[in-house]
Amino acid sequence: MTSTYRPNESKREEFRRYLEKGGVVDSVTRALVALYEEAEKPNNAAEFVRRYMGATGPDTAELETMKNELMSLREKNEELTRENETLKEKLQKYEGGQ
Repeated sequence: MTSTYRPNESKREEFRRYLEKGGVVDSVTRALVALYEEAEKPNNAAEFVRRYMGATGPDTAELETMKNELMSLREKNEELTRENETLKEKLQKYEGGQ
C-alpha cells in the first residue's frame, strides 16, 4: 500500500482563498494571459512573467555578466593581496637592514 502526502483539503482551500484575497491569483493569471498573447514568445517565460509582474532586478544575461565580473574581481583581489604581502616582507627587510 503506497501512501502519498496530501495536505488537508481545508488547508488547501484556506491557502487558495488567501492567494485570491491577496490578488496573487489575478496577478499570475494576467501575466500568463499576457505571455499567451505574445506574438513572439520569449525564450525565458519565467523572466517574462517576473518582468510583467513588475519584478525589478537584473535579467539572466546581466546576472551572468555580474557573476563573471565578481569572479574576475575576486581573482584580482587575491593577486593584490599576495603582492601586498610580498611588499610588506620587502619593507620589513629594508627597515630591518638599516
